[in-house]
Amino acid sequence: MTEIEATRREALLGTAVIGLGLSANTASAGGAPIVAKAEDKVGEPTGEAKMPIICLEEHVNDIAIAQATRTAFVAQIPYFAGLGSRYREDPARFSPDRPSLTFVPDSIKVATAPIEVRLAAMDAAGIDMQVMSLSNAPQLAPVGQANALIKATNDRLATAAAAHPARFSAFFTLPWQDPDAAVREAERCVKELKLPATLLSGRPHDEKFIDDESFDAVLAQLARLDAPIYIHPGAPLEAVREPYYGGFNAEVEARFPLFGWGWHHEAGIQVIRLILSGALDRHRNLKIISGHWGEMVPFYLQRLDDTMPREVTGLSRTISQTYRDQVWVGPSGMLDLPHFLFIREIMGIERVVFSIDYPYLTMNGARAWLENLPIPHHEKEAFAWRNASNLLGVNLVVDGSNGVA
Repeated sequence: MTEIEATRREALLGTAVIGLGLSANTASAGGAPIVAKAEDKVGEPTGEAKMPIICLEEHVNDIAIAQATRTAFVAQIPYFAGLGSRYREDPARFSPDRPSLTFVPDSIKVATAPIEVRLAAMDAAGIDMQVMSLSNAPQLAPVGQANALIKATNDRLATAAAAHPARFSAFFTLPWQDPDAAVREAERCVKELKLPATLLSGRPHDEKFIDDESFDAVLAQLARLDAPIYIHPGAPLEAVREPYYGGFNAEVEARFPLFGWGWHHEAGIQVIRLILSGALDRHRNLKIISGHWGEMVPFYLQRLDDTMPREVTGLSRTISQTYRDQVWVGPSGMLDLPHFLFIREIMGIERVVFSIDYPYLTMNGARAWLENLPIPHHEKEAFAWRNASNLLGVNLVVDGSNGVA
């Protein structure tokens, strides 16, 4: 077995553990206030304030979830096995001036590393805080196991965040297979574990999208709790994947329907469906976060308004107005100036949050890119940390070395 085949097999079989590096004496969740420790400083003092950075889409993996979802994952995405059959990303070959893709099995290994490894990488890149999230898809777990598995995972995320409150927060996950349990778990995560928001990777369950009426109570609960939901990409249905993304070599067939193109459409469609279904009209306090510059949706807002006006949709607002009112957009490491300037123009700087998608992308050059944006300093700060802090209630408090009061 070659090295590429071995690492690809490890990823498929879910041998990864949650990358939190917890020890027996780790602080419990909901403990200390968010004040930086000396060892949590980013870099050495330079005599002038550094702009803080909060990243919102930074992933870990969990072995219990991986094992419980292994059969469903392989059945749903058998073509993932083609990854690495022709090509393997090597960040060392790319420019250190911007984030670069990493080979997914390698990324999963990094996502399982002890938290000290993650902290060192953040320090080297000048990243102050990450809001961690699972890259697993826990909604694939059997209904009978999901609730206990997901509770345990959320407990581990909360414990890790509480152990380094100046450096980490986390998105909780939900048992969407059991909407009643998801309602209860959302309340527990927000009120007891002090986790600010949730993340959903792909469809919430089977062939249902998030706007299905069976999930409306979950959306209502998230709105009541003021807990935003990050709509993360997931694999398209096989009925879509085979005719739309099939017919190529194994490497292309592994990438094209997923991070190459297809799952970005999946995530964008989920957001559009939330609007068209009236879910965002019903739940005006429900806040949505969308990565990869909004998964293509912002670039078609005018087209959506033109082709589906209020007379067609029956909604109280236009599609674009609903989107601007309730959606926040981040780059997920796609640090491209034309994309940013377009999103800033369409959404307004107050609706843009920062993300790198670590460890599926490196953190190379992220700070320099932010600092060199051709926009006023107060807008850089809004993008880099202030919008995320306001949206999630994450209080980034340090000892003054980064200029946060």
